[in-house]
Amino acid sequence: MNVVDMHCDTIMKIYQSPINRPAHLKKNNFQLDIPKMQEGDYLLQNFAIFIDKNSVDSPYEEAKNMIDAFYVEMSENNDQIRPVTHYEQILQNGLNQRMSALLTMEEGAPIEGSIEKLEEFYDLGVRMMTLTWNYPNEIGYPNAAFADDKGRLTDQTQKGLTNQGIDIVQRMNELGMIIDVSHGSDALVNDVLQYTDRPFVASHSNARQVCSHYRNLSDDLIKKIADRGGVIGINFSDSFLKDEKQKGSLINAICHHVRHLYNVGGIESIGLGSDFDGIPVHADLPDGTVMPKLYDALLKSDFSSEQVDQIFNKNVLRLYQDFLV
Repeated sequence: MNVVDMHCDTIMKIYQSPINRPAHLKKNNFQLDIPKMQEGDYLLQNFAIFIDKNSVDSPYEEAKNMIDAFYVEMSENNDQIRPVTHYEQILQNGLNQRMSALLTMEEGAPIEGSIEKLEEFYDLGVRMMTLTWNYPNEIGYPNAAFADDKGRLTDQTQKGLTNQGIDIVQRMNELGMIIDVSHGSDALVNDVLQYTDRPFVASHSNARQVCSHYRNLSDDLIKKIADRGGVIGINFSDSFLKDEKQKGSLINAICHHVRHLYNVGGIESIGLGSDFDGIPVHADLPDGTVMPKLYDALLKSDFSSEQVDQIFNKNVLRLYQDFLV
């Protein structure tokens, strides 16, 4: 099965755990730890360095401290999981029955609009960056800035990338750092399409036509990301999977979103982006051990085993093979 998941916030949870009761990747009460990932048949997990820039004095320093925590966890679990920056390392880890960890950043504020700081984080191993979280930053604007309190986009005129943001995404393309447009405004996604020429991802976003939350993607953007060769990771949050009046399990809702993405963007545009440890725990999708159940549900939804394998790993690995050189 070999799960490749483009987004989780587990390192943030570990980093923020109390000093007198520290949490670790080896085993914890979160949605992801080593045993849960092994039971779920994980090949690779993206671990995001998430910073709420309005709650810390220095997003830059906080991000570096969290990266230190990531590498401590990698060192302490070296027999089971290892960090990767090159595609061949993923294959080698798999052959040796080890999982891989790709370091990413959710929220571009830590680079402070600086190409030099972007390059510094690249040198520290960051290979994907979500350009914004829910606040405007030096790079650009999120959909949250143009939404109402019910999670719906308003008809406000949107803003996208800043002038600094254009320079940053172009440098990301040159470096081989994957652009992630989850959280970004619709205008930001269109700007990324205009000012870059390589594939990019929405690491943890769903289809707005299925669930109308502003964090999900319009059909127009799904098609454009797919046409660029990008991948959209299905987010497991209940509020992004189902509108309030929709019935059925969250696993069925995932199958619905996958079917819609397939119809609009094609099978090669679909991946996984659980957002584990950044979303509320739900009985339908409690933790990483649910992945085999999701795999079977997709098979029962009339996807072939080859198509489900594309969703679970092959589509993302194709993109990583292009970037992680």
